[in-house]
Amino acid sequence: MIRTKASMVRAFYGALLFCVYADSSLLAQTSRPVSQSAPSRRLDTVKALSVVVGESVVLDCALPVQRVAVGIGDIAVATAISPSEILVSGKAPGETSLIIWEHGGVREFVAVTVHSSIYTDNDHLEAIRRELRQDLPGQTLTVSSEGGAIFLRGTVKDINSSSRAVQIVSAVAAGKVVNLLDVQVPPAEPQILLKVIFASVDRSLSNQLGINLFSTGLGNTVAGVSTGQFSPPTLSLPSSGTAVATLSNDLNLLAFFPGLNLGATIQALQVKGLVQVLAEPNILAQNGKEGSFLAGGEYPYPVVQGSSGTGTSVTIEFKEYGIRLNFIPTITPRGTIRLQVAPEVSSLDFTNAVEISGFDVPAIDVRKVNTEVELADGQSFAIGGLLDNRDTETFQKIPFLGDIPILGKFFQSISKNKTNTELIVIVTPEIVKPIPVGAPLPHLKYPAKFLPPNSGIPMNTPDMKPAGALPAPVPATMPVEQLIKAMQPEKPLLIDSSSSGSFGANGGGAAASPAPAAPQ
Repeated sequence: MIRTKASMVRAFYGALLFCVYADSSLLAQTSRPVSQSAPSRRLDTVKALSVVVGESVVLDCALPVQRVAVGIGDIAVATAISPSEILVSGKAPGETSLIIWEHGGVREFVAVTVHSSIYTDNDHLEAIRRELRQDLPGQTLTVSSEGGAIFLRGTVKDINSSSRAVQIVSAVAAGKVVNLLDVQVPPAEPQILLKVIFASVDRSLSNQLGINLFSTGLGNTVAGVSTGQFSPPTLSLPSSGTAVATLSNDLNLLAFFPGLNLGATIQALQVKGLVQVLAEPNILAQNGKEGSFLAGGEYPYPVVQGSSGTGTSVTIEFKEYGIRLNFIPTITPRGTIRLQVAPEVSSLDFTNAVEISGFDVPAIDVRKVNTEVELADGQSFAIGGLLDNRDTETFQKIPFLGDIPILGKFFQSISKNKTNTELIVIVTPEIVKPIPVGAPLPHLKYPAKFLPPNSGIPMNTPDMKPAGALPAPVPATMPVEQLIKAMQPEKPLLIDSSSSGSFGANGGGAAASPAPAAPQ
């Protein structure tokens, strides 16, 4: 005999209603009417009733019903439809209690359990599956319901698809969502190579012209003439009566006529300077990770600190200088590269040095840029440029004497300084791939050969892989929580430049306090 699905469902609900009515008849047999002559007698009975969401059951009572109460009205509702009949309807899955007060003081307690409808669950699950197929096409997902919870299983392509699937199920289903999805292992993050060009040209031109005249006794007169711009000789007349000229700065030309006791120091100098800096650092970093580069060094500088005693302590710290580059590349959804970049060029400037406790501390000439740009793969930007032209002229003369035609040039001095600085910084990001296994590696072309090795065996780092072994296979999928844990960022690498050492001096002894961290 073949039964259709509809006939099987009708048979199921017929059996269910039979059980309910049998239970109700048992309830009627158990709850016997109480005699009017004994109104104080009370008989409490407890029964069980199962109802399906959206269905109703009629309870027959042996005595007239006076009052009916349901514990949780959101789960089930009870209505007295006649003096001895009560209609119980299921509203939502759950458990509650039904209390019936009958004539004569008899109370009956009914434990009501409301089960979810098979058709309702199937409709909800089918709606969830339809939304998942529409939003996540081509991904194998299964949805099942058990005990009021929704279980989500299958394989998705990435973590975003997993989060979206959970959001869809949570929006449609009322129960708890259990995420049991597997995620395909993503490919390696792209590597970004940043090419930076530092080009700097510093030119300077200095012209100095001046004269100082002095006499050690011409016409029994000790005298000197100077504009003061260039240091003149110092004249003194000791007890012997012969004047003495002390040259603190003989400039670059000196003339003295013994017969006339007349001398002159002349400054006639032209200085040309040229400094060229060209650096092309290439830094490789992962998408969204920071990269840094430094080509230079560290110089020691003293830090004077007060002490509890009468003196002071001097500690030595180290500060970095040279060509520095810090950057963070990020690939945008548009396929471009958003770049946070901070290039810096610094050098020691001893012309503006200061002296602290006997230490000559040089100044630092710094040129740096800190900006954020967005470029496509292989595009370039000149993110920093500097064109600095300076012309400084200092002119001094002796009043009236310096205004005499021709001869007045002997009473004048002049100094001219011209500087020209040009700086340009160009950045070019590129998305690159590693060198394939077995491909030749780049090497420097050394001008001279090194000494041959002593052992004659090439350097090799042994590993656990036998010759010709293939790398370990990468799993295709893994649980989503395991992948999220594996993709968490590593602990940042911190480098303390002060670890290179510190020294102290306190009247010839070492300072007791440790040196603080070097400034960044």
